[in-house]
Amino acid sequence: MKVAVVGATGLVGSVMLKILAERNFPVTELIPVASEKSVGKEILFKGSKYTICSMADAIALKPEIALFSAGGTTSLEWAEKFADAGTYVIDNSSAWRMNPDKKLIVPEINADVISTNDFILANPNCSTIQMVMVLNPLHKKYKIKRIVVSTYQSVTGTGVKAVEQMENERKGIKGEMAYKYPIDKNVLPQIDSFLENSYTKEEMKMVNETRKIMRDNTIAITSTCVRIPTTGGHSESVNVEFENEFELEDVKEILSSTSGVVLQDDIKNFVYPMPLFADGEDEVFVGRVRRDESQAKSLNLWIVADNLRKGAATNAIQIAEYLVQNGFVK
Repeated sequence: MKVAVVGATGLVGSVMLKILAERNFPVTELIPVASEKSVGKEILFKGSKYTICSMADAIALKPEIALFSAGGTTSLEWAEKFADAGTYVIDNSSAWRMNPDKKLIVPEINADVISTNDFILANPNCSTIQMVMVLNPLHKKYKIKRIVVSTYQSVTGTGVKAVEQMENERKGIKGEMAYKYPIDKNVLPQIDSFLENSYTKEEMKMVNETRKIMRDNTIAITSTCVRIPTTGGHSESVNVEFENEFELEDVKEILSSTSGVVLQDDIKNFVYPMPLFADGEDEVFVGRVRRDESQAKSLNLWIVADNLRKGAATNAIQIAEYLVQNGFVK
C-alpha cells in the first residue's frame, strides 16, 4: 500500500502522518510530497526516515492513495494527474467539494455514495464536518427546516503562520502577519474572502456543503464564521428548527448513541464541550443541549471538535480506511 501525503510538511499534513501511524493504516511505502523548496529533505514516520519528493516523482511511483492537504490551487493542478495514474485522491482543500461530479464525504454519514470510479474524493470544510456529524442523525428523525450557526474558529485553521502571529503577539514580538489585524485579545469576524452577497467563502461553504453531505437542498442555512485567539479546536453555536416536534431526552439519547459523537451535557457539574478538552481527540463533542424557548420545534446546541483531526486529517484517513475495507484499493 503506497500512500502519498501531499503537503506533508504543513500543519494538516503533519497531523495526517501522525494519525496514519496512530491508526496503523497499512502503509507499506510512504511518499511524502511538499513544495520544491522542501524536496530532498527528510521526515520521520513510524521510526523511519523518508525523503520528500516532487509531485512528478510521486505520480511516477503510482501510490494507491494520495492524501492532499496543499491548498486548492495545488489540488486543481495535480489531483487529476494522480487520478489518471490510478491513484485515489482524498483532497482536503475546497477545490472539488462543490463539483457536481465529485463526492463530498463524511464517512459516518455518506460513505455509501462512493463508487470505484470516484478517483477524486473531497474532504469537507472543518466546521461543516463537526456540525453535520451532530445534525445528521437529528435530521433523519425530525427533519431540519433551518440552521443558524455561528462559529468560533481556532487560528490553527489558518495554518502555521497564524499560530506564529498569535504567539508573537503574546510575546510582544513583531513578525509576519497572517491576518490583517492582531488576533491575540481580539476576535475577527472574517474567515476567508468576502463574496458579493457580503458573506465570506467560509460561511457559504457551510451552507452549500451541509446540503450536499446531508442530501437535502431544502434546508435553509445561515452562517457567521469568526476567528478567535485559541488553539485546540473549533466551536459552534447552532440553532436548529425542525419540521417535527421532539423531546429533549430523545435528542440526547440519539446524540449519545451516534458513532463519533460524544455528549457532554451536565450543566450542574459545569460539563460542556471546550477546545481545551477536544484538542487531540477524534470525536465531535456536543453539549448545552436545550430547547429554543422563542421558537417552536427548535433546539440550541454547542459543538466542538479538533479542526486538525476530525475536521481535516482524521476524516480524510477514515475515507482512506473505507476504500481499503471495501476493496477499492488492495
